[in-house]
Amino acid sequence: MAHRFTIGVEEEFQIIDPATCELRSHVMQLVSAASPSIVDQVKHEMHQSIVETGTNICENVAELRIEMHRTRGELVAAAERAGLQVAAAGTHPFSSWIDQVISPGERYQNIVEELQQLARSLLIFGMHIHVAMPDKQTTIDMMNMVRYFVPHLLALSTSSPFWMGRNTGLKSFRTTVFRRFPRTGIPEQFESWSAYENFVNLLVKLNCIDTGKKIWWDVRPHPTFGTLEFRMCDVTTKVEEAVAIAALTQALVVKLHRLYKSNQSWRIYRRALIEENKWRAARYGIEGKMIDLGKEEEVPMRSLIPELLELVDDVVDDLGSRSAVEYVNTIMAHGTSAERQMRVYEHTGDLKAVVRHIVAETRGGVVEPMQSTARGMD
Repeated sequence: MAHRFTIGVEEEFQIIDPATCELRSHVMQLVSAASPSIVDQVKHEMHQSIVETGTNICENVAELRIEMHRTRGELVAAAERAGLQVAAAGTHPFSSWIDQVISPGERYQNIVEELQQLARSLLIFGMHIHVAMPDKQTTIDMMNMVRYFVPHLLALSTSSPFWMGRNTGLKSFRTTVFRRFPRTGIPEQFESWSAYENFVNLLVKLNCIDTGKKIWWDVRPHPTFGTLEFRMCDVTTKVEEAVAIAALTQALVVKLHRLYKSNQSWRIYRRALIEENKWRAARYGIEGKMIDLGKEEEVPMRSLIPELLELVDDVVDDLGSRSAVEYVNTIMAHGTSAERQMRVYEHTGDLKAVVRHIVAETRGGVVEPMQSTARGMD
């Protein structure tokens, strides 16, 4: 039987005080307000102002879309029962990491002990996409090929233009905050699963890490799930953006796997060159240019993304994900969350208005929006 590239998504959300629009370290209140249907899919993170949801394993994108609407809707409802709100963006526009409370527990204590201020300042919110792999060697070969597209997917997800009350000038400032951590960014190429395993074992032997979970690359073999995990995306503000990027990620993996099975391969490029494109994605998002490494020339993202959609066109119908993938065109037409946040800020000059906008867009489409949270939105 052919391998099914099942899919799942984890999302990290901001916990917001409705009165002040600031982050609140109230994850335990929110988790305790979650309904029984979602309680196993909601968990706290290192900072108590972050709450994470994870979908169940989904057979296809249609299932994933239902799951993501449900988990977001349930989370919004739980937050409101606790007198809070949730917001989906890669950074909070003005709250400071200095004011946040670290969650109790040995795991988080160990991370803070090891990484010190790097860990305390990691007040960022991402989306992780998991695509199931048929075997270990295929996982490594897919990782080698799909690295090329990490910058493209990041650009579509950008939602973090502000940091500590400042307009950073970047579309994904979250990317640069996470870059400070060790063992992050684009992975190197590995010729085999055993080469990858030897690398991990060496790091463990040398007391660099105690587990493969502390390798935080943009795309990595998940240590326990049997998936290829994509970790580079900002959490997207609108649920349909999240579904679209997850669907495109799955379609890319399936397309590359078809090439692979017919003894073809996407050309492998040097990590440093892919990192150049990743920087451009974080800085300019979909408004900039990337390097077409095959042609060795700069190409506008507005040309590259249609080419990317064309690349996966022959697999999306088999996957049942055409409409989800085509939502990428809507992102290109209306801008990512980063562009929309900037428009609100340019219009109002008020970062609290930006937070209210993010909260309203996070709610939108998952539950019926209430008038009180819809005011002042564009």
